[in-house]
Amino acid sequence: MSSRKSVLITGAGHGIGAATARLMASRGWSVGVNDIKAEFAEEAVAAITAAGGDAFPVVQNAGTKEGIEAAVAAVVDRTGRLDGLVNNAAWVRYQAIPDIMPETVERMLNVGFSGIIWSTQAAAAAMTNGGAIVNVASAAAFRSARNSMVYSGIKAGVTGLTRAAASELGDLGIRVNAVAPSAIPTEGTARNRNAERDAKRVADTPMGRLGTVDDIAHAIGYLLGEDSAFVTGQVLSVDGGIGIAIR
Repeated sequence: MSSRKSVLITGAGHGIGAATARLMASRGWSVGVNDIKAEFAEEAVAAITAAGGDAFPVVQNAGTKEGIEAAVAAVVDRTGRLDGLVNNAAWVRYQAIPDIMPETVERMLNVGFSGIIWSTQAAAAAMTNGGAIVNVASAAAFRSARNSMVYSGIKAGVTGLTRAAASELGDLGIRVNAVAPSAIPTEGTARNRNAERDAKRVADTPMGRLGTVDDIAHAIGYLLGEDSAFVTGQVLSVDGGIGIAIR
């Protein structure tokens, strides 16, 4: 068994997942970089290894039970252990209620909700010495924009999964928490952003700016690490205060 702690991060080929992978590798963890697209996973791994970190690609579909089980197994096979899991993978489409299609709902649920159930199940079996699971929820779990019924519903569900898993897995020394970011500029969110929307979000945010992928990565890193050893079942809003402000 490796002396390094190991973590599996889903959807880590870019965005928040990639930033978290870089951070955890810089802290000496072995990082399984999961993405459904091999080129994204390999690019993220190359950046980490170039900086002296330990990372490896885990090309699996995190939205299926078989895929996430294989991803967890790949990390354990490579490192001999699993200490952390970050459920970051998502597939998102915003649609007005009359336009919601069954295939959209099914795919969003598979990646953003069912996948977390299966990954938690697989990780709990692999974390033989305890560990930490961090789920990426969203500020949309608490306040929603138009055309986001499916997305907001799923992210609200993620907060429920987090609390239930924390309650059940505490006896095994496994902590389960979530982060709830506001809108973060990434490659994946570009299709749903424009200058006007970003300006309104900045105006509505007490901190006066949009968050960054590193802001979210550091919050996840805190919840994975020993500084949060007595924290479980919590949803940490990382949103610059937009969730509590009336403007």
